Amino acid sequence: MAIILPELPYAYDALEPYIDEETMHLHHDKHHQTYVNNVNAALEKHPEIGEDLEALLTNVESIPADIRQAVINNGGGHLNHALFWELMTPEQTAPSAELAAAIDAAFGSFDDFKSAFTAAATTRFGSGWAWLVVNKEGKLEVTSTANQDNPISEGKKPILGLDVWEHAYYVKYRNVRPDYIKAFFSVINWNKVDELFAAAK
Repeated sequence: MAIILPELPYAYDALEPYIDEETMHLHHDKHHQTYVNNVNAALEKHPEIGEDLEALLTNVESIPADIRQAVINNGGGHLNHALFWELMTPEQTAPSAELAAAIDAAFGSFDDFKSAFTAAATTRFGSGWAWLVVNKEGKLEVTSTANQDNPISEGKKPILGLDVWEHAYYVKYRNVRPDYIKAFFSVINWNKVDELFAAAK
């Protein structure tokens, strides 16, 4: 039972004008598909470890050394993107009262959270992700990871993530990553973030 590419939960043009249709086709159909293909190829070498990527990436030492980095890169790429598609929506949503209170408690205000998340996304050097996570103490924290690393490998549970690889924004935003980050806040699916927050606690 190989890992498969999930379908987008909306049309390719649904996030216009914030995320353009061409980028969604390239990002989902090409980049995400490549991660799926590559992680399946790696896992085929060690069928004994199974295909539960969350379990494997939660304990990377359990992954055989000869495929470990391939699973971190491509399995992480698959998990990150499968989550990313669900974290966006063309609908207008807002954080629940409980999540809003947790954000205020952790960061001071929603605007302060937005500034911290924007800084994490802007200052991630090279390719990577910005995250809002629930940490080991059960508190909200903003962090970022390189490449396709997933916070679960650090014992943290991601509830919001933003892909800041150039392939995520270059068609529309060219080299102006801050404009892409700002646009992302217009398409966040806070209902999904709430769901992940409730599960993470």
